[in-house]
Amino acid sequence: MITEFDLDHRILMRKPHACGSSEWTVTRTGADVKIKCAGCGRIIMLDRLEFMKKAKKNLTLEERK
Repeated sequence: MITEFDLDHRILMRKPHACGSSEWTVTRTGADVKIKCAGCGRIIMLDRLEFMKKAKKNLTLEERK
């Protein structure tokens, strides 16, 4: 479960998308979080708590370390 994320952060989700990619980009934050698949470009919206449970790692913060 991740707690830190912001716009344009790359996120690794626990389960891969149907296209095979597990990387997503955050495009909107708030009560709901909108994310875009890095593989096929599909956009989905999840409520914040569900997103935090399904997200595995923030790749953008990992690169900065």
